Amino acid sequence: MAVVAASAGRLLRLRAAGAEGPWRRLRGAGLPRGFLQSASAYEAAAQRRQVAHFTFQPDREPVEYGQTQKMNLFQAVTSALDNSLAKDPTAVIFGEDVAFGGVFRCTVGLRDKYGKDRVFNTPLCEQGIVGFGIGIAVTGATAIAEIQFADYIFPAFDQIVNEAAKYRYRSGDLFNCGSLTIRSPWGCVGHGALYHSQSPEAFFAHCPGIKVVVPRSPFQAKGLLLSCIEDKNPCIFFEPKILYRAAVEQVPVEPYNIPLSQAEVIQEGSDVTLVAWGTQVHVIREVAAMAQEKLGVSCEVIDLRTILPWDVDTVCKSVIKTGRLLVSHEAPLTGGFASEISSTVQNGDENIIAAAAKSRQSCPTLCDPIDGNPPGSRPWDSPGKNTGVGCHFLLQCMKVKSESEVAQSCPTLHDPMDCSLPGFSIHGIFQEECFLNLEAPISRVCGYDTPFPHIFEPFYIPDKWKCYDALRKMINY
Repeated sequence: MAVVAASAGRLLRLRAAGAEGPWRRLRGAGLPRGFLQSASAYEAAAQRRQVAHFTFQPDREPVEYGQTQKMNLFQAVTSALDNSLAKDPTAVIFGEDVAFGGVFRCTVGLRDKYGKDRVFNTPLCEQGIVGFGIGIAVTGATAIAEIQFADYIFPAFDQIVNEAAKYRYRSGDLFNCGSLTIRSPWGCVGHGALYHSQSPEAFFAHCPGIKVVVPRSPFQAKGLLLSCIEDKNPCIFFEPKILYRAAVEQVPVEPYNIPLSQAEVIQEGSDVTLVAWGTQVHVIREVAAMAQEKLGVSCEVIDLRTILPWDVDTVCKSVIKTGRLLVSHEAPLTGGFASEISSTVQNGDENIIAAAAKSRQSCPTLCDPIDGNPPGSRPWDSPGKNTGVGCHFLLQCMKVKSESEVAQSCPTLHDPMDCSLPGFSIHGIFQEECFLNLEAPISRVCGYDTPFPHIFEPFYIPDKWKCYDALRKMINY
């Protein structure tokens, strides 16, 4: 750091003195004409770079929650925080600059309304912010912490993963910090570069004991944030900062909740399943429209909303219907959450056989769960021998096409939408069936395995053209 500071100081002194020689050459003296852009050309290029890679698509106006008001995403967050402070006298908001409204204005006016004891600044210390939040949450208060940028949440990683996520478990439920919610601006913004563009949700998806949520719009942001604040588990709420002002729609004034761990099927389709969260949802919505117009392909669009625990049922049920899956996120490809989704969908070996065995026990009239033959008519001599004939054991064996027909064929099963039968779940079987229903390899369209670049951001982000190209390859597979 000292070397960097000394170098910077030397350059500043050279500029201030109007030095020539080496400094003049450093600025580009003697370079061919046209090599350096003029100021006006540079400004025009900068404006082009900052054009959004998506078009925000508002949802229909919600009418079930009473009066609505036009809000952008940061105003929807402010409204949720306002509702929480008004409803819960123990709720407190704290973080860097939140008393002044925050760098993105999400807490503007709240200190004046509720007092400096409930909305207050903290030192610039993410580990301390989360540690403090854990402490006051353990005492029974509702703690709402803000990490100014998701890129700077890593100093608090130990507090989140080793303390907040495990507090209830290690105390045998004697103590918990479930009333802790950590808010943080997240994702690319058009000019954020290395330290203001990252999407770190996958780091926390590996940690049991917390919930991770990313909204796509103002309406979703308010409902999901209120659910996080009221949830009895520590929650991390990532807010797509590029949507703070770009996303505007009608949002209910009164408090309302959107359930966590429930993905939303935004658009139904029959040929391809598209899954994303946050800003990327609007990208794949454009891709779905392009696919319908240019290829005649019907896409089912799913907003995952909650990263941990994620809605496996909704995604797998969709993939079984369409036979193709594309998952897209801004974070780097390797180790991104798209890998977890892909792995779950393609899981088709021991778990399938185990589920098949349970289905056989639940309904003796089913065909053999391993090979699809009627009981007692295996095509090999040695009972129990597995020749690898395949595990398409339920739909293909029974020659049925829907869950309701499965239930009708075997009346001893419970409601096919109900997983309450001990050791057996129709949904579990359908989930494990995904692999055998795939008609093309799963496609992951994500960021590159590099630090998030500045001037090359347009090439880094998984825009609609990259997603469309991947979709076209799946269709032609």
